[in-house]
Amino acid sequence: MSTETDKVGFYKVAIILGLLSAIGPFAIDMYLPALPKIGQTFMVGIQDVQLSLTAFLIAQGVSQLFYGPISDKVGRKPPLYVGMGIFLLATIGCVYAASLEMLIAFRFLQGIGAAAGIVVARAIVRDLYRGIDATKMMSLLMLVFGVSPILAPLVGSSVIALSGWRTVFVIIAICAALGLILIYFGLNESYSREKREAVPHQGSTLGSYLVLLKDSQYMGIVLASSFALANFFVFLANSPFVLIEHYQLTETQYGLAFGLNAAVFFCSAQMNARLCQKFGIENIIKGGIWVSTLTMATMAFGYLAGLDSLFFFMGLYMIASASVALVIPTTSIMAMENHGHIAGTASALLGTLQIAVGPTFVALLGPYMDSEPLPMILAMTFCSLISLIFVMITLTRKSQLVKAA
Repeated sequence: MSTETDKVGFYKVAIILGLLSAIGPFAIDMYLPALPKIGQTFMVGIQDVQLSLTAFLIAQGVSQLFYGPISDKVGRKPPLYVGMGIFLLATIGCVYAASLEMLIAFRFLQGIGAAAGIVVARAIVRDLYRGIDATKMMSLLMLVFGVSPILAPLVGSSVIALSGWRTVFVIIAICAALGLILIYFGLNESYSREKREAVPHQGSTLGSYLVLLKDSQYMGIVLASSFALANFFVFLANSPFVLIEHYQLTETQYGLAFGLNAAVFFCSAQMNARLCQKFGIENIIKGGIWVSTLTMATMAFGYLAGLDSLFFFMGLYMIASASVALVIPTTSIMAMENHGHIAGTASALLGTLQIAVGPTFVALLGPYMDSEPLPMILAMTFCSLISLIFVMITLTRKSQLVKAA
């Protein structure tokens, strides 16, 4: 990035990739305040409504396994067109869903489409950038990505209050159409035929996944990242009920609380490149996950001791979120650093495992969740602890291998 033109191109890529990868989260965050209203519309309970979220996340996770290898074989842009097209059509279906079952089915299709933007964006970053530049790009991408959880709940709650929850999906459909326009006019192919032919033969898709599954460093970092993110997914699924029903926040107040936490997360993420340059990527990952785990443990012990305070909960959770923000971009860069020739496949498996772990916990713990904070807090603390264990085992082993070499 030695010239102004390079800088402009760098930020242009960050904005476009950020918007494309944020389409899926936007489709989640904007309708979160509507979960209780959707339950009232279809006369169903919390667990039934949560299936619309779980279906989206599962579809998004599994679909990445297909988009990644395809993008390694045909380039990055074709899968983006297909994914965004599916997402647009499914979103229109959500607008007209006549039952919860129909809504869940269209949300599942939405997840299939949304997966393309997430997995291909990471692969494009790996195509174009390395080291600190890659970390900076990932942090900028997350900054754009962060507009969704900051603004989407606020927009969603306002739209719901004015015209009902279905209008939320009308706005999401407009965003999907904008995404297709950006892909066509604003994004160049980062993995052209010439680049694909210049790398060693990739072999079968299954073979590429086996290479990744056998790489203990890749898998350890990916699982650490996945459990760190699972903390957020548990919060995502249960916070509307805890904050709106237990703490009696309005839908607008919930949007503000959710957006404030997201702002802390994404502001923290912007410190990544500078901190990694000063202290090293491994030390930042270790420090972030240690602070997050200790903070969640403090919250858990507080609630077990009888504390029940919205300010205590939100204050500590913002600290934990800020710490995780130092872990997610850095683990993504570290996991993919040795697999540039199959960056799409590596990004796909990373994204699938990140998304699969969270919804799995949400589904398994669903019967034990209600509007009380403690079950959610204990689940989030457990996820943070497992992430810490994977980080320490993987990075300690890597240090030992480096010393032995």
